[in-house]
Amino acid sequence: MRSALSIALVLGVVSSVSCSPRIMHPGESTQPASLEDDRLIMADGAVLPLRRWEPKTPPVAVVLALHGFNDYSKAFEKAGAFWAENGILTYAYDQRGFGDAPFPSRWHGAAALTDDLAAASRLIRERHAGEPFFLLGESMGGAVIMAATANGTLPALNGVILSAPAVWSRSIMPGWQKAALSFFSHAMPGLRVSGGGFGRKPSDNIEMLKALSRDPKIIKRTRFDAVYGLVNLMDRALEAAPSLSGPTLILYGKREDIIPNKARQALENRLPPKPCLIRIEDYETGYHMLLRDLKAEIVWRDILSWMANPAAPLRSAAQQRVKETGMRAPLGLNCPRSLRARSSAG
Repeated sequence: MRSALSIALVLGVVSSVSCSPRIMHPGESTQPASLEDDRLIMADGAVLPLRRWEPKTPPVAVVLALHGFNDYSKAFEKAGAFWAENGILTYAYDQRGFGDAPFPSRWHGAAALTDDLAAASRLIRERHAGEPFFLLGESMGGAVIMAATANGTLPALNGVILSAPAVWSRSIMPGWQKAALSFFSHAMPGLRVSGGGFGRKPSDNIEMLKALSRDPKIIKRTRFDAVYGLVNLMDRALEAAPSLSGPTLILYGKREDIIPNKARQALENRLPPKPCLIRIEDYETGYHMLLRDLKAEIVWRDILSWMANPAAPLRSAAQQRVKETGMRAPLGLNCPRSLRARSSAG
């Protein structure tokens, strides 16, 4: 994403063709959305491939995970397997325009992505009415969750987990980037650009990155109108930050090299002042792809502990406290007792 915006200035191409960003809007609703074992069928008939990692015993909680830009549901393969071993049932689907979903590499609009999430959430919530239910979004997936939260169309949730949420909106872009994005997405919406050669490091897990480069379902060259659509989504996500009212865990790596620091600062400035409900955690060795880094298991375990009790210290923080002070007493947040009770129960 960052490379696509940067490359616009480098290209310096002038075109006389007047176009506009192209969006693959969903078709008309012809049926109720439905949930099958390996796919979601949306109201317009679009089929979204679905993966799930199921524990051997009845789940203690259910997670619906959304992948990032140019990625697909396999992104949660190792995390989902780990959580399944710990009693968590994880679902993940290919969002429109990605993986094996309809029209890969084409942008379908923020409204379509948030509507799909709302429908998928309701269906999974209904199937697992008795279990705690969480949403997890990585990068663009986090932006979709944030935008959907503002829509007020999501079912009751026990919490939201945002891993390096994509909130790089126009409000914090330099002028040249906004101008280049607007020009190329309107003049040459189908122009494809690659992020190679810009020295960005999304993860320290080099073998994983190599596997992604060989995976035909990973989009390697991005259309400019898709980048334009993504920025529209990020605009909506940042605007929606004050709507995060329930338990929310926001995760960052201190070696983040994709989302600029200004974007993170803008998000934190817009979050509601609810320290008992919204937590931000940093990982010293973490990169943008926290859930697939070499030390990803630390993050997986922290997510487990947070889902068990959002008011308690994360597992890694508790271990660090023991290492530094020898004290095992938990460092709980200054939260109402009622929140602790609800968190422990859910």
